[in-house]
Order: sequence, then structure tokens, then C-alpha cells
Amino acid sequence: MKILFLDQSGQPGGAELCLIEIAKPYRDRCLVGLFSDGPFKQLLEQEQIPVEVLANRPLQVRKDSGWITGIKSLGQLLPLVARVVQLSKQFDVIYANTQKALVVGALASFLSQRPLVFHLHDILSAEHFSSTNLSLAVTLANRFASQVFATSEAARTAFVEAGGRPEITHVVYNGFDPTQYECDRIQIEQVRQQLEFPGKFLIGHFSRLSPWKGQHILLEALQRCPENITTIFVGDALYGEQDYAEMLQKRVIELGLQERVRFLGFRSDIVPLMCACDAIAHTSIAPEPFGRVVVEAMLCQRPVIAAQAGGVVELVQLGVVDWLVPPGDPEQLAAVICLYQTQQEWTQTFAHQARIQSQQRFHRDVINQQVAQLLEQVCNRDRHYISYSPHPTPHTQSTRL
Repeated sequence: MKILFLDQSGQPGGAELCLIEIAKPYRDRCLVGLFSDGPFKQLLEQEQIPVEVLANRPLQVRKDSGWITGIKSLGQLLPLVARVVQLSKQFDVIYANTQKALVVGALASFLSQRPLVFHLHDILSAEHFSSTNLSLAVTLANRFASQVFATSEAARTAFVEAGGRPEITHVVYNGFDPTQYECDRIQIEQVRQQLEFPGKFLIGHFSRLSPWKGQHILLEALQRCPENITTIFVGDALYGEQDYAEMLQKRVIELGLQERVRFLGFRSDIVPLMCACDAIAHTSIAPEPFGRVVVEAMLCQRPVIAAQAGGVVELVQLGVVDWLVPPGDPEQLAAVICLYQTQQEWTQTFAHQARIQSQQRFHRDVINQQVAQLLEQVCNRDRHYISYSPHPTPHTQSTRL
């Protein structure tokens, strides 16, 4: 099976990191087409995954854009569609990994008569999308996609409630390679020394700086915690959200937290940084479609405190209620942070259990096996292509994990 993957971003966000793991088994028979250049291209090249930048500049359409912006973008869109149609003739399936990729992929699928798969990495709701983009995504997926891969049950439910076809929608969680989340004690100690928080209880927050990611909630919670509790923020502001990053810096000064907070920006050494933390905080104030940082923290065997909304709730199977807190509630968040500090042996026990469970549920090979089966169904049912699975497995009725 030959796959043409499409992704709008040159930046390595959650959807892009998920795509890397899915594309790896198809290295010798796939191409990743990007709509903008950036670090994501380099990550694909490092994994020896064929990649090509298909546009000279990013599409000027955002999640909150309306019809007027969409019409103005046609000058960019049409040449891109034409290029994808040309490329798709060499492949069996078009795999749209993002919303803008869905628009391009749907038109290319219609013109080239290649089946389309849409990987839905978002909660399709008014909290995240304009009514125009919401309607467009559902309409295109219903009309042109042979299958929709929703990154969680929460994402699937939102898609169906917005009018999406349930019979073509399957839950496909992100896959991870557990061996990439191992870190030795020497690395951890080196990172702790570099952070200059000796003897402190360290909370890590790993996400781009964005209002809905809720970094301000953690600052408000930290102000309610003892002074020996500190925080690092790992991630940069993207997509025009620099004003929020500046607001966070000012808020640190207003709360008197200058000696307890570090903003580290974008970092590639995520695993050592996570392992150096005593706990990881996830503070999104709107429902997450999945919550990669929660799984990554569990794979690093770090205790997690997460906002109880969206796909994150599905990641928790331990029955430990203390690590889920209401979104946007700094008092509850502070209470759990203090609990973790005073009961570190207890938190390490369930962190160890969470690591074992996450290695089983979200292992890359398990997810890729599911994806291979679903793609095989697409080719067999919709286009009658001869398909090849990178990991042949018996066909099963269930496509849900």
C-alpha cells in the first residue's frame, strides 16, 4: 500500500508527532506532503520518511476564519490541490492529517479518484472552530472520506454530534515507542542542576504557550503553594499568541514568583526534562482531543495532575481520582500539588502502575497494527486495490482499542 500523507504544519505539534509514528512502517512507499516548511520537515528526514514541501507559504486560514477568508485563500488553495492531484496518482490512499489537509485532500480525492482517510486530531466544537470551519470539516469528511480516525472517544463524539457519520468513524489513539521515554539517573541529575532548583519540588508543564492550554492556571495555583514548590514551562508561543506569553511573564512578576518559575521555550530534550520533574501538570481549560503530554508523562513514570475534560479522561484507568481536577480551577490544582509533595511515595506507586498500562495501551506497534487494518479495509472496500500491510495480522471485526 502506497500512502500520500498530507499535513498543513511545518511545526511539530501533537498531530505531527502522531503522524511520524504512523508513517514509519511505510517509509519505502509513502510521501509526506507539507503545506509549509519548518522543523517538522527535519524530524521526518531524521526518521528517513520521504517529505516534500508543497506550498511556498502557509495557507492564510485559521480555525476562527469565516467564508470571506476562505474565498481569499483560493489563490493559494487551487495550485496546491493541483499539485496533490498530480502526486496522488502515484499512491493508493490520501491520508489527511489536519483540517487544512482535509480540504485539500478532499478535493484531490474527488479529482484523482483516490480514497481519502481523515485523521481527526481536534474536538470539533464552537470552542475551537468558527461555524464556517466546523461545517466545512464535517461536510467534507462525510462526503469524501472513506474513514475518519478520531484521536479519542471524546473527539469521535464531538464529530458525530456535529453531524459526522458514525459508521465511518473509528477511535485511533496516538502511538508511542516506550523505549524513547527511558532516562538514566545521571541525565536526570544533570538536568536538575541546570535548572538550579536544588532541593525543590518541581512541577513541569509541557505545551505551547496558549490561553486554552492554561499556563496561567498553574501560575495561580503555584501562588497558593509553599515556596519550595517550583515550576518549569516548556514550549513557545505559536500561531500569533505571543501576547499571551508576554502576559504570563508579567503575571509571574505580579504574583512574586520570579524565583520559582522558569520559561524554557522550545526544547528537544523533553524526556530528560520530564524525568527531572517531581510531577507533570496538564491545565487545559478546554477539552483536549487526546492529551499526548499525559501519556508521555506516564511513560516517563511521572505523576500527573490533569484537567478532567475531553480525551484526557480516557487515558486514566487507575481509579485514582486525585490526579484529575476541574479545568480552570487553581485552588483544586494547588491542593493536589501539595498532596503530591507530601505523599511522594504514594504518587510514585501509581505512577509506576500508569507507566505499565500506558506501555500496553498506547504502544506504537499496537496502534500501527490497527491503522494498517483500517487502511486495508479502505483499499479493499472502496477502490479494490491490492493492499499490503507492513505488519500482516488477522482481520478482526473490532477496530476500537
